[in-house]
Formats: sequence, structure tokens, C-alpha cells
Amino acid sequence: MAAVISLIIPCFNEEESLGLLYAELCNTSSSMEKQYGVGFEFLLVDDGSRDRTLPILRELAEKDSRVHYISFSRNFGKESAIYAGLNGCTGDYIAILDADLQHPPAMLHEMYEGIVNEHYDCVAARRTTRSGEPPIRSFFARNFYRIVNRMTNTKMVDGATDFAMMTRQVADAILNMPEYNRFSKGIFSWVGFETKWLPFPNVERAAGSTKWSFGKLFLYSVDGIVSFSTVPLAAASVLGILLCMISFIMICVVVLKTLLYGDPVAGFPTLICAICFIGGIQLLCMGIVGQYVAKMYMEVKRRPIYLEKESRLGNKAK
Repeated sequence: MAAVISLIIPCFNEEESLGLLYAELCNTSSSMEKQYGVGFEFLLVDDGSRDRTLPILRELAEKDSRVHYISFSRNFGKESAIYAGLNGCTGDYIAILDADLQHPPAMLHEMYEGIVNEHYDCVAARRTTRSGEPPIRSFFARNFYRIVNRMTNTKMVDGATDFAMMTRQVADAILNMPEYNRFSKGIFSWVGFETKWLPFPNVERAAGSTKWSFGKLFLYSVDGIVSFSTVPLAAASVLGILLCMISFIMICVVVLKTLLYGDPVAGFPTLICAICFIGGIQLLCMGIVGQYVAKMYMEVKRRPIYLEKESRLGNKAK
């Protein structure tokens, strides 16, 4: 029986790009079917879109038996969409790519050969350029990888994307991590397995506009650090100890000056600055601890990662 490649494609308000995406997927799958004799499954996950994404997915599923879809009851985020796709796909090999064609489907050829011929467990793509991005966004993106690699034992490749093809074994390992707070780049790295990285230049969206604002990317990076590192907690503890030592030394200096020289304690502005500084440090440390407590709070609730409203998987529709 021929091997099947499942393509998992998260979609959020992608009505403008779905037609272009489907045409590219058909071209790529047709050439790979002829060259390698593989079958394909297109599993598109509608992440609570508010445009015509779901009706278009229904139409594609009606005319092409390879097209399957899952539709969420609301927007749960790309991480949940990836998990749902991994959970619902049936292929021997699984690839994840974006619906906006920033992840070129033509690269699936090289990814498949890397797994089958070179015996890698996973072949993933990483950006070598960030052309078209605002400079400040590129700056913070580059430095995120430097920071997270210094703070965690889970190493992430600079420019790493979610665009990857993996074996069923790798997909099952990822599914064995059903945590609510998900950071796929870190999870893919944490599970291990031998990965080959394919460089590719940044590609502009085929249609529509990005759903990732600078603020969302910043919060996403904080999630990544908190999910895979306890260094911020250790830093808060060290900072607290350091401030206690400085405060003790300053108290000794003030007491000695008063006893030896009779120098009255003065400096109201200095006192206010010290109080504001220490108060700010305390709030920062409380915020760091709060991030970890919030993550634990969401985990212990054991809420589902996503809620499915409608799906068509294989010949079965819900």
C-alpha cells in the first residue's frame, strides 16, 4: 500500500488565499504522486474564522476526496490548530504548513526525500532572510532565539518555522504532550529525534494580511520562555537576594554615620527614588512568578485544547 502524506494547514480568515493554496497543493501533490507513488491528505483546520473560510473548505471537500477539515467553535489559536491536525490526520508522514503560501509547498519534495532517502525523522524549514518585515520586528525575532537558547536546555534554531515534515513516530511523540499552554517550536525541539533544517528566504503572503501583530508575537515569545525555562524565577530570586544585601549595607552605613559623626539622616528625594526602585523590582518579580502561576492555573483546569464544531475526516462528516 502506498504511503500517505498528510498536510496540516491551520486557517484563520484565509478566504482570499485558499484558492491559491489549493492550486499549489494540487500541483505539488500531483508531481509527488508521479515521482514517489505516494498518496495525499489535505487536512485544513478552521480556527474559528469569521469570513468565508469554512464554506470554502466545505466546497473543496465536496469536490476533492483528499480534502478534509476540522472547524473550531471559536478561535483557539494556531497552536491548538496544529494539535488538532496532528490528532486528526491519518498519514504515514505529516507536514505542517501555512495557508498563506509563505511556506512554499514545492519544498515538500526535498522534505520527503530527506526523510525517506536520508533517514531523518523530521525535516524542517528555517528562514534565512526576513525581507519584507519591519526592522524592529526582525530585530526582536533574531534576539528571541539568542535569549531562549541561553535560558533553556531546549535549543531552537534561529529562523525556525512551523513548516516541517515528520514521521508518524515524531507526530505521536508530540501528541503525547497534551499540555494546554503549547509552544510548538519548543515542543518539536524537546521531543528530540534527528532533524534536518532546510534554509529558505522569507516569502510574502500570497493574499490577505498577517494575523500576528507585534504585541501577539511578544506574548508568544513570553509563552515560549515560560514554557521551557525556570531561569526567570531564578533571576527574580537572585535579584531579591542582591537587593537585600545592598539594603543591609546601606543600613550599616547610615547607622555608622549617625553614631560617629552625628550626621542626621537626610535626602527625601533619594528615599523616594529608592522606594520606587525597590517597589518596581518587587512588582517585576511578582509578575514573573505570576506568569508561572497563571500557566499552572490553566493546566490544572484541564480544559480541552480545542472544541470542534464541525469536521469532515475521510468519508465521515460530523
